Amino acid sequence: MSEFHLPDLGEGLEEAEIVSWGVAVGDEVVPGQTLASVETDKAVVDIPSPQRGRIAALHGVPGERVKVGAVLIEFADGARADSGALVGRLPTYDTAEPAKPPTAGPTPSRPASQARIKAMPAVRALASRLGVELAAVRPTGPAGEVIASDVEQAAAKREKSGPPVAGDMLRGVRRAMAANMTRAREAVVPATAMDQADVESWWSAQADTMARLVRAVVAGCRAAPELNCWYDDRAQSRRLHERVDLGIAMDTAEGLFVPVLRDAAARTAADIRAELERLKEAVRARQAPPETLKGQTITLSNYGAIGGKFAALVVVPPQVAILGAGRVAPGLVATDTGPAIRKVLPLSLTFDHRVVTGGEAARFLAAAIGDLERKD
Repeated sequence: MSEFHLPDLGEGLEEAEIVSWGVAVGDEVVPGQTLASVETDKAVVDIPSPQRGRIAALHGVPGERVKVGAVLIEFADGARADSGALVGRLPTYDTAEPAKPPTAGPTPSRPASQARIKAMPAVRALASRLGVELAAVRPTGPAGEVIASDVEQAAAKREKSGPPVAGDMLRGVRRAMAANMTRAREAVVPATAMDQADVESWWSAQADTMARLVRAVVAGCRAAPELNCWYDDRAQSRRLHERVDLGIAMDTAEGLFVPVLRDAAARTAADIRAELERLKEAVRARQAPPETLKGQTITLSNYGAIGGKFAALVVVPPQVAILGAGRVAPGLVATDTGPAIRKVLPLSLTFDHRVVTGGEAARFLAAAIGDLERKD
Protein backbone atom coordinates (compact mmCIF):
# COMPACT_ATOMS: atom_id res chain seq x y z
CA MET A 1 0.00 0.00 0.00
CA SER A 2 1.33 3.47 -0.87
CA GLU A 3 -0.08 6.96 -0.63
CA PHE A 4 -0.14 9.78 -3.17
CA HIS A 5 -0.37 13.25 -1.65
CA LEU A 6 -1.72 16.37 -3.32
CA PRO A 7 1.44 17.90 -4.79
CA ASP A 8 2.54 21.50 -4.43
CA LEU A 9 0.76 23.31 -7.27
CA GLY A 10 3.11 26.26 -6.99
CA GLU A 11 2.66 30.03 -6.48
CA GLY A 12 2.16 29.65 -2.73
CA LEU A 13 -1.20 27.92 -3.07
CA GLU A 14 -2.11 25.91 0.01
CA GLU A 15 -5.17 23.99 -1.17
CA ALA A 16 -7.23 23.02 -4.19
CA GLU A 17 -10.79 21.95 -4.85
CA ILE A 18 -11.53 18.56 -6.41
CA VAL A 19 -13.40 19.11 -9.69
CA SER A 20 -13.69 15.49 -10.78
CA TRP A 21 -12.03 12.11 -10.43
CA GLY A 22 -10.46 10.54 -13.50
CA VAL A 23 -10.25 7.11 -11.84
CA ALA A 24 -12.29 4.89 -9.52
CA VAL A 25 -11.42 2.43 -6.80
CA GLY A 26 -10.17 -0.76 -8.41
CA ASP A 27 -8.87 0.88 -11.59
CA GLU A 28 -5.44 -0.07 -12.89
CA VAL A 29 -3.52 3.08 -13.80
CA VAL A 30 -0.29 3.83 -15.61
CA PRO A 31 2.20 6.67 -15.10
CA GLY A 32 0.93 9.94 -16.55
CA GLN A 33 -2.75 8.92 -16.49
CA THR A 34 -5.00 11.64 -15.07
CA LEU A 35 -6.02 10.79 -11.52
CA ALA A 36 -8.10 13.88 -10.80
CA SER A 37 -8.79 17.42 -11.93
CA VAL A 38 -8.49 20.08 -9.23
CA GLU A 39 -9.24 23.78 -9.23
CA THR A 40 -7.20 26.52 -7.63
CA ASP A 41 -8.17 30.18 -7.62
CA LYS A 42 -6.25 30.53 -10.88
CA ALA A 43 -6.74 27.43 -13.03
CA VAL A 44 -8.07 23.89 -13.36
CA VAL A 45 -5.18 21.43 -13.28
CA ASP A 46 -4.95 17.74 -14.13
CA ILE A 47 -3.05 15.61 -11.59
CA PRO A 48 -1.15 12.79 -13.35
CA SER A 49 -0.30 9.47 -11.76
CA PRO A 50 3.37 9.13 -10.80
CA GLN A 51 3.26 5.33 -10.93
CA ARG A 52 1.61 2.19 -12.16
CA GLY A 53 -0.77 0.44 -9.77
CA ARG A 54 -4.32 -0.27 -8.64
CA ILE A 55 -6.46 2.37 -6.91
CA ALA A 56 -7.34 1.30 -3.37
CA ALA A 57 -9.02 4.47 -2.08
CA LEU A 58 -9.95 7.99 -3.13
CA HIS A 59 -9.86 10.71 -0.49
CA GLY A 60 -12.42 13.43 -1.08
CA VAL A 61 -15.40 14.11 -3.30
CA PRO A 62 -15.95 16.69 -6.06
CA GLY A 63 -16.41 20.10 -4.47
CA GLU A 64 -14.24 19.29 -1.46
CA ARG A 65 -11.13 21.37 -0.77
CA VAL A 66 -7.92 19.46 -0.09
CA LYS A 67 -4.78 20.82 1.55
CA VAL A 68 -1.44 20.49 -0.25
CA GLY A 69 0.33 17.47 1.24
CA ALA A 70 -2.90 15.70 2.24
CA VAL A 71 -3.47 12.13 1.06
CA LEU A 72 -5.33 12.19 -2.24
CA ILE A 73 -5.15 8.55 -3.38
CA GLU A 74 -4.02 5.21 -1.97
CA PHE A 75 -2.48 2.59 -4.25
CA ALA A 76 -2.99 -1.08 -3.40
CA ASP A 77 0.18 -2.12 -5.14
CA GLY A 78 2.99 -0.83 -7.32
CA ALA A 79 6.01 1.30 -6.57
CA ARG A 80 5.76 4.01 -3.93
CA ALA A 81 4.38 7.26 -5.31
CA ASP A 82 6.91 9.87 -6.38
CA SER A 83 6.34 12.88 -4.10
CA GLY A 84 8.04 15.07 -6.66
CA ALA A 85 5.59 14.29 -9.46
CA LEU A 86 4.97 17.20 -11.77
CA VAL A 87 1.50 18.54 -12.27
CA GLY A 88 0.73 18.43 -15.98
CA ARG A 89 -2.16 19.16 -18.31
CA LEU A 90 -3.41 16.75 -20.95
CA PRO A 91 -4.34 18.18 -24.36
CA THR A 92 -7.97 16.98 -24.02
CA TYR A 93 -10.05 15.34 -21.38
CA ASP A 94 -11.67 12.44 -23.24
CA THR A 95 -12.44 9.77 -20.67
CA ALA A 96 -13.60 7.20 -23.19
CA GLU A 97 -10.87 4.68 -22.31
CA PRO A 98 -10.54 1.00 -23.18
CA ALA A 99 -12.71 -1.22 -21.02
CA LYS A 100 -11.15 -2.30 -17.75
CA PRO A 101 -11.60 -5.67 -16.06
CA PRO A 102 -14.56 -5.73 -13.64
CA THR A 103 -13.65 -4.78 -10.09
CA ALA A 104 -15.40 -4.85 -6.76
CA GLY A 105 -14.92 -1.12 -6.24
CA PRO A 106 -17.45 1.62 -7.00
CA THR A 107 -17.72 3.05 -10.49
CA PRO A 108 -16.82 6.65 -11.36
CA SER A 109 -19.44 9.21 -10.45
CA ARG A 110 -19.77 10.56 -14.02
CA PRO A 111 -22.48 8.89 -16.10
CA ALA A 112 -21.38 7.01 -19.20
CA SER A 113 -22.89 9.63 -21.52
CA GLN A 114 -20.78 12.32 -19.86
CA ALA A 115 -17.64 10.18 -19.93
CA ARG A 116 -17.74 9.98 -23.74
CA ILE A 117 -17.86 13.74 -24.17
CA LYS A 118 -14.61 15.44 -25.10
CA ALA A 119 -14.00 18.47 -22.92
CA MET A 120 -11.16 19.97 -20.92
CA PRO A 121 -11.49 19.92 -17.11
CA ALA A 122 -11.97 23.69 -17.11
CA VAL A 123 -14.91 23.33 -19.49
CA ARG A 124 -16.46 20.61 -17.32
CA ALA A 125 -16.05 22.85 -14.27
CA LEU A 126 -17.65 25.77 -16.13
CA ALA A 127 -20.59 23.59 -17.19
CA SER A 128 -21.06 22.43 -13.62
CA ARG A 129 -21.12 26.00 -12.31
CA LEU A 130 -23.55 27.19 -14.97
CA GLY A 131 -25.78 24.14 -14.56
CA VAL A 132 -25.31 23.06 -18.17
CA GLU A 133 -25.47 19.39 -19.19
CA LEU A 134 -22.54 18.72 -21.50
CA ALA A 135 -24.56 16.08 -23.34
CA ALA A 136 -26.95 18.82 -24.49
CA VAL A 137 -24.20 21.12 -25.77
CA ARG A 138 -23.30 21.25 -29.46
CA PRO A 139 -19.47 20.99 -29.66
CA THR A 140 -17.57 23.28 -32.02
CA GLY A 141 -14.01 22.53 -30.92
CA PRO A 142 -11.40 20.43 -32.71
CA ALA A 143 -12.40 16.79 -33.23
CA GLY A 144 -15.82 17.38 -31.68
CA GLU A 145 -14.53 18.82 -28.40
CA VAL A 146 -16.83 20.98 -26.26
CA ILE A 147 -15.15 24.33 -25.60
CA ALA A 148 -15.93 27.12 -23.13
CA SER A 149 -17.86 29.26 -25.62
CA ASP A 150 -20.15 26.30 -26.39
CA VAL A 151 -21.09 26.03 -22.72
CA GLU A 152 -21.58 29.78 -22.35
CA GLN A 153 -23.86 29.89 -25.39
CA ALA A 154 -25.90 26.99 -24.03
CA ALA A 155 -26.23 28.77 -20.68
CA ALA A 156 -27.31 32.01 -22.40
CA LYS A 157 -30.11 30.20 -24.23
CA ARG A 158 -31.40 28.55 -21.09
CA GLU A 159 -34.12 30.32 -19.17
CA LYS A 160 -32.79 32.04 -16.10
CA SER A 161 -33.54 30.07 -12.98
CA GLY A 162 -33.46 32.98 -10.49
CA PRO A 163 -31.03 33.85 -7.68
CA PRO A 164 -28.57 31.29 -6.26
CA VAL A 165 -29.90 28.93 -3.65
CA ALA A 166 -29.21 30.13 -0.11
CA GLY A 167 -26.03 28.61 1.25
CA ASP A 168 -24.34 28.25 -2.15
CA MET A 169 -20.62 28.41 -1.31
CA LEU A 170 -18.19 30.59 -3.24
CA ARG A 171 -15.50 28.54 -4.95
CA GLY A 172 -12.40 28.98 -7.05
CA VAL A 173 -12.13 32.39 -8.68
CA ARG A 174 -15.11 33.88 -6.85
CA ARG A 175 -13.69 32.81 -3.50
CA ALA A 176 -10.39 34.50 -4.38
CA MET A 177 -12.22 37.60 -5.58
CA ALA A 178 -14.12 37.85 -2.28
CA ALA A 179 -10.89 37.58 -0.32
CA ASN A 180 -9.12 40.20 -2.46
CA MET A 181 -12.00 42.67 -2.22
CA THR A 182 -12.17 42.23 1.55
CA ARG A 183 -8.43 42.85 1.83
CA ALA A 184 -8.75 45.95 -0.37
CA ARG A 185 -11.57 47.36 1.76
CA GLU A 186 -9.58 46.86 4.94
CA ALA A 187 -6.27 48.20 3.64
CA VAL A 188 -6.86 50.93 1.05
CA VAL A 189 -8.01 54.53 1.51
CA PRO A 190 -9.59 55.10 -1.90
CA ALA A 191 -10.28 58.34 -3.73
CA THR A 192 -11.59 58.70 -7.28
CA ALA A 193 -10.99 61.41 -9.89
CA MET A 194 -13.25 61.53 -12.95
CA ASP A 195 -13.00 63.26 -16.32
CA GLN A 196 -13.58 62.55 -20.00
CA ALA A 197 -11.59 62.51 -23.23
CA ASP A 198 -12.77 63.83 -26.58
CA VAL A 199 -12.15 60.87 -28.92
CA GLU A 200 -14.13 62.11 -31.91
CA SER A 201 -11.01 62.21 -34.08
CA TRP A 202 -10.38 58.46 -34.00
CA TRP A 203 -13.14 56.53 -32.31
CA SER A 204 -15.46 54.23 -34.23
CA ALA A 205 -17.14 50.91 -33.55
CA GLN A 206 -14.16 49.25 -35.25
CA ALA A 207 -11.48 51.21 -33.41
CA ASP A 208 -8.98 49.34 -31.23
CA THR A 209 -10.03 51.09 -28.05
CA MET A 210 -8.07 48.78 -25.76
CA ALA A 211 -4.78 49.52 -27.52
CA ARG A 212 -5.44 53.25 -27.10
CA LEU A 213 -6.32 52.80 -23.42
CA VAL A 214 -3.14 50.81 -22.78
CA ARG A 215 -1.10 53.57 -24.40
CA ALA A 216 -2.95 56.16 -22.31
CA VAL A 217 -2.09 54.33 -19.08
CA VAL A 218 1.56 54.31 -20.12
CA ALA A 219 1.38 58.05 -20.79
CA GLY A 220 -0.16 58.57 -17.36
CA CYS A 221 2.58 56.55 -15.67
CA ARG A 222 5.25 58.61 -17.41
CA ALA A 223 3.66 61.84 -16.19
CA ALA A 224 3.00 60.53 -12.67
CA PRO A 225 5.19 57.50 -11.92
CA GLU A 226 3.90 57.56 -8.34
CA LEU A 227 0.82 55.66 -9.55
CA ASN A 228 2.83 52.81 -11.11
CA CYS A 229 3.75 51.68 -7.65
CA TRP A 230 3.41 49.06 -4.90
CA TYR A 231 2.88 50.07 -1.30
CA ASP A 232 3.82 47.99 1.74
CA ASP A 233 1.63 49.29 4.54
CA ARG A 234 3.40 47.27 7.21
CA ALA A 235 6.79 48.78 6.37
CA GLN A 236 5.20 52.05 5.19
CA SER A 237 7.39 51.95 2.12
CA ARG A 238 6.63 52.24 -1.56
CA ARG A 239 8.29 50.80 -4.62
CA LEU A 240 8.03 52.73 -7.89
CA HIS A 241 8.31 50.58 -11.01
CA GLU A 242 10.12 51.61 -14.17
CA ARG A 243 8.22 49.05 -16.26
CA VAL A 244 4.44 49.16 -16.67
CA ASP A 245 3.09 45.65 -16.12
CA LEU A 246 -0.56 46.38 -16.74
CA GLY A 247 -3.31 44.27 -15.20
CA ILE A 248 -6.30 43.91 -17.55
CA ALA A 249 -9.59 43.27 -15.75
CA MET A 250 -11.54 40.55 -17.58
CA ASP A 251 -15.12 39.62 -16.78
CA THR A 252 -16.00 35.92 -17.10
CA ALA A 253 -18.90 33.71 -16.08
CA GLU A 254 -16.73 32.32 -13.29
CA GLY A 255 -15.63 35.64 -11.86
CA LEU A 256 -13.05 38.39 -12.32
CA PHE A 257 -9.63 37.61 -13.76
CA VAL A 258 -6.78 40.11 -14.10
CA PRO A 259 -4.07 38.78 -16.44
CA VAL A 260 -1.00 40.94 -16.89
CA LEU A 261 0.17 42.66 -20.07
CA ARG A 262 3.92 42.75 -19.47
CA ASP A 263 5.99 45.82 -20.36
CA ALA A 264 3.07 47.64 -21.94
CA ALA A 265 5.23 50.63 -22.92
CA ALA A 266 7.38 48.51 -25.24
CA ARG A 267 4.46 47.10 -27.25
CA THR A 268 2.93 48.20 -30.54
CA ALA A 269 -0.84 48.38 -31.03
CA ALA A 270 -0.78 45.14 -33.03
CA ASP A 271 1.29 43.44 -30.36
CA ILE A 272 -1.08 44.64 -27.65
CA ARG A 273 -4.10 43.25 -29.50
CA ALA A 274 -2.42 39.89 -30.14
CA GLU A 275 -1.33 39.52 -26.52
CA LEU A 276 -4.74 40.52 -25.17
CA GLU A 277 -6.41 37.91 -27.38
CA ARG A 278 -3.95 35.28 -26.17
CA LEU A 279 -4.60 36.19 -22.54
CA LYS A 280 -8.36 36.22 -23.11
CA GLU A 281 -8.36 32.73 -24.60
CA ALA A 282 -6.14 31.39 -21.82
CA VAL A 283 -8.44 32.87 -19.17
CA ARG A 284 -11.60 31.53 -20.83
CA ALA A 285 -10.12 28.03 -20.97
CA ARG A 286 -8.73 28.33 -17.42
CA GLN A 287 -5.28 27.57 -18.82
CA ALA A 288 -3.58 30.84 -17.90
CA PRO A 289 -0.28 30.03 -16.16
CA PRO A 290 -0.15 31.43 -12.60
CA GLU A 291 2.67 33.82 -13.54
CA THR A 292 0.36 35.61 -16.00
CA LEU A 293 -2.09 36.45 -13.20
CA LYS A 294 0.24 38.22 -10.79
CA GLY A 295 2.72 41.07 -10.59
CA GLN A 296 0.63 43.87 -12.12
CA THR A 297 1.90 47.33 -11.20
CA ILE A 298 -1.31 49.17 -12.15
CA THR A 299 -4.68 48.00 -13.52
CA LEU A 300 -7.01 48.95 -16.38
CA SER A 301 -10.74 48.15 -16.46
CA ASN A 302 -12.59 48.79 -19.71
CA TYR A 303 -16.01 48.25 -18.16
CA GLY A 304 -17.57 50.58 -20.73
CA ALA A 305 -17.44 47.76 -23.25
CA ILE A 306 -20.32 46.31 -21.23
CA GLY A 307 -21.94 49.52 -19.98
CA GLY A 308 -21.64 52.41 -17.55
CA LYS A 309 -19.97 55.83 -17.60
CA PHE A 310 -18.14 56.52 -14.34
CA ALA A 311 -17.24 54.22 -11.45
CA ALA A 312 -15.56 54.16 -8.05
CA LEU A 313 -13.25 51.21 -8.65
CA VAL A 314 -11.38 48.96 -6.21
CA VAL A 315 -7.61 49.16 -5.77
CA VAL A 316 -6.14 45.78 -4.86
CA PRO A 317 -2.93 46.00 -2.76
CA PRO A 318 -0.04 46.29 -3.19
CA GLN A 319 -1.08 48.38 -6.21
CA VAL A 320 -2.10 51.98 -5.63
CA ALA A 321 -4.17 52.82 -8.71
CA ILE A 322 -6.67 51.54 -11.27
CA LEU A 323 -7.99 53.38 -14.34
CA GLY A 324 -11.52 52.66 -15.54
CA ALA A 325 -12.92 53.49 -18.98
CA GLY A 326 -16.66 53.97 -19.43
CA ARG A 327 -18.93 53.71 -22.45
CA VAL A 328 -18.14 56.06 -25.36
CA ALA A 329 -21.18 58.23 -26.11
CA PRO A 330 -22.05 61.61 -27.63
CA GLY A 331 -21.39 64.49 -25.25
CA LEU A 332 -21.29 68.26 -25.21
CA VAL A 333 -17.73 69.52 -25.62
CA ALA A 334 -16.34 73.06 -25.70
CA THR A 335 -14.23 73.56 -28.85
CA ASP A 336 -12.36 76.53 -30.34
CA THR A 337 -15.39 77.25 -32.51
CA GLY A 338 -17.96 76.85 -29.74
CA PRO A 339 -19.92 74.02 -28.15
CA ALA A 340 -20.22 70.81 -30.14
CA ILE A 341 -21.58 67.28 -29.75
CA ARG A 342 -18.67 64.86 -30.01
CA LYS A 343 -17.77 61.33 -28.96
CA VAL A 344 -16.44 61.35 -25.40
CA LEU A 345 -14.82 58.60 -23.34
CA PRO A 346 -15.51 58.79 -19.56
CA LEU A 347 -12.55 57.99 -17.32
CA SER A 348 -12.43 57.12 -13.60
CA LEU A 349 -9.12 56.96 -11.76
CA THR A 350 -9.27 55.39 -8.31
CA PHE A 351 -6.11 55.66 -6.22
CA ASP A 352 -4.88 54.88 -2.72
CA HIS A 353 -4.81 58.27 -1.05
CA ARG A 354 -2.38 57.02 1.60
CA VAL A 355 0.33 56.98 -1.06
CA VAL A 356 -0.89 59.05 -4.00
CA THR A 357 -1.68 62.76 -3.73
CA GLY A 358 -4.54 64.45 -5.52
CA GLY A 359 -2.05 66.39 -7.65
CA GLU A 360 -0.29 63.20 -8.77
CA ALA A 361 -3.62 61.62 -9.68
CA ALA A 362 -4.64 64.74 -11.62
CA ARG A 363 -1.36 64.74 -13.57
CA PHE A 364 -1.84 61.07 -14.44
CA LEU A 365 -5.40 61.64 -15.62
CA ALA A 366 -4.46 64.74 -17.64
CA ALA A 367 -1.67 62.85 -19.43
CA ALA A 368 -3.94 59.91 -20.17
CA ILE A 369 -6.59 62.22 -21.59
CA GLY A 370 -3.99 64.07 -23.65
CA ASP A 371 -2.88 60.82 -25.21
CA LEU A 372 -6.45 59.66 -25.88
CA GLU A 373 -7.27 62.94 -27.61
CA ARG A 374 -4.44 62.56 -30.14
CA LYS A 375 -5.59 61.72 -33.67
CA ASP A 376 -2.91 59.08 -34.20
